[in-house]
Amino acid sequence: MSDKIRKSDAEWQKELDPLQHHVLRNHGTERPFTSPLNNEKRAGVFRCAGCGEPLFDSSTKYESGSGWPSFWAPKDDAVETSSDSSHGMVRTEVTCARCGGHLGHVFPDGPRPTGQRYCMNGAALKFDEKK
Repeated sequence: MSDKIRKSDAEWQKELDPLQHHVLRNHGTERPFTSPLNNEKRAGVFRCAGCGEPLFDSSTKYESGSGWPSFWAPKDDAVETSSDSSHGMVRTEVTCARCGGHLGHVFPDGPRPTGQRYCMNGAALKFDEKK
């Protein structure tokens, strides 16, 4: 992982579109089934839309039926997790290890080999196709 990135909210607002800012910086969620990345099937890497850090390889993406891009494992040291008790429930929040941007949540109902479902907001990701 690259060095940590720290910016003011005003700096983030200049760099991100309104939905990206809402998700990445304010822990928001996009509506399900609205991200084109939910249907992305090409080989490549999913990066943080805030800082460009590589987060997930396309080989770990799968169709969860949740309406958000889902992965069974992140790249090594790419994400951090913490307890999220918002919305009257306890979930495990996933953030970018480099910039701290909110990506989504991880749940213990994913496929083998990890059994994890990293349910990510498409607005928090950018996709680079493998050439």
